[in-house]
Amino acid sequence: MATRLLQSKLLLHNILRRHLTSASSSSTLTAVPPLNITQKAEPTTTAIETETAKPNNSIIDINDHQKLFGLLSTSKLLRAAFNLHLAAIESIVDLGTWVMNSKMMEIELPRDVVLGTVKHTFYEHFCAGESAAEVRRCVGKVNEAGLRAMLVYAVEHTNDKTECQQNLHGFLQTVQSVKSLPPSSVSFVIVKISAICPMSLLERVSDLLRWQQKDPSLHLPWKLNTFPIFSDCSPLYHTQKKPDPLTPEEETELQLGHQRLLKLCQECVHANVPLAVDAEDTLIQPAIDYMTYSSAILYNKDDRPIVYNTMQAYLKDAKERLFLATKDAEKMKVPMGFKLVRGAYMSSETKFASSLGCESPIHNTIQDTHACYNDCASLMLEKIANGSGAVVLATHNVESGQLAAAKAKELGIDKGNQKLEFAQLYGMSEALSYGIRNAGFQVSKYMPYGPVEMIIPYLLRRAEENRGFLSASNLDRLLIRKELNRRLKAVIF
Repeated sequence: MATRLLQSKLLLHNILRRHLTSASSSSTLTAVPPLNITQKAEPTTTAIETETAKPNNSIIDINDHQKLFGLLSTSKLLRAAFNLHLAAIESIVDLGTWVMNSKMMEIELPRDVVLGTVKHTFYEHFCAGESAAEVRRCVGKVNEAGLRAMLVYAVEHTNDKTECQQNLHGFLQTVQSVKSLPPSSVSFVIVKISAICPMSLLERVSDLLRWQQKDPSLHLPWKLNTFPIFSDCSPLYHTQKKPDPLTPEEETELQLGHQRLLKLCQECVHANVPLAVDAEDTLIQPAIDYMTYSSAILYNKDDRPIVYNTMQAYLKDAKERLFLATKDAEKMKVPMGFKLVRGAYMSSETKFASSLGCESPIHNTIQDTHACYNDCASLMLEKIANGSGAVVLATHNVESGQLAAAKAKELGIDKGNQKLEFAQLYGMSEALSYGIRNAGFQVSKYMPYGPVEMIIPYLLRRAEENRGFLSASNLDRLLIRKELNRRLKAVIF
């Protein structure tokens, strides 16, 4: 009996040692490129080790890896460490991105092999599942860990009218599924407007809205009541010349797109779950803001926001647009909710602006983005303290999380206040999520689901965010490694 126990301990020791050794030594094998605006300037492993060694006076404690990951099984931690380690190797990310965008994906056998590999690695790490049963199980596990779910039917970018209607059906099913889950286990349902309204039409509407900002005399007969979409510093370079008016067919299609959104809002009211509209490229964001705000004016009643818009803090005009929108909402007595993010379309935004010979709409430095995010968070927290507004602070930045928690405490905002939610992507920033949870705040995980091939665009963005050893997942990899090491020592000794 003793011999078998010793053999089991030695086997676990060898497995963990091989993983920990490869995870810790790989940073010496991978070249770290110079920092630039296309990369997130997160601390290196050495910097984080120094930071976590300091006394922690913050409301959020991210130093105690045993307390952070105590509810997670060793097998889950090993899988997480493996997947985050893969995503940090730039050559693997580059190869995967090339394969996903190659003609190889048009051939059945290679496509099946690639999708099968993706499903059992990055997909299982970053996504909630393909079927309703898988999603329910995943949400249940997240709830057991003291977190909530933001359910995301991960479809986006269509130009097909029939697909728009099919996608609406998928979003409505997501809302219906909330009713079968434990109360409060789902904090939000997420929608991308580009999935329920054709992309080409969103571009046309955005062009017209931008031109009206340039020339206020332009009459848009289809335009509904809304909050300010632009500020004086908003970039308008996307629209180079005066666009033609919408055709009768386009106006009808816009009305149908808006009706789809309103139907989704109505179902969210019945299911008692808020709807958060995701931000997308600035090419179509004016139309998204317009549809979101006009829907919020109709459905956000009695100091309870049902519709939330998303503000991307990496945009130079984000703070001013947030200020103008909240000011108008208060004037109209509409309780408006916002989800604050940094942004996920950095490369495409910069390339598009450059192709037109224009300055990028994104802050010049990552520090400017951090400052903008923190200012926007502070503004929304003050709104909550004064009885107006609601916010989801979606951040993977530890300092932003700590500052927001301290600000909420300073303002006397109750940790259980339903108008304040912290959030991180499922599979990312686990240490921050559990640290905020342990501090008593409400925390959600953004959980996309659907067929693997449908979620490829989302997975490619996550791979880009996690690439390299200066990535957003660096802290998680370090702390998971420490926790696995602690468990290994406990088994041996």
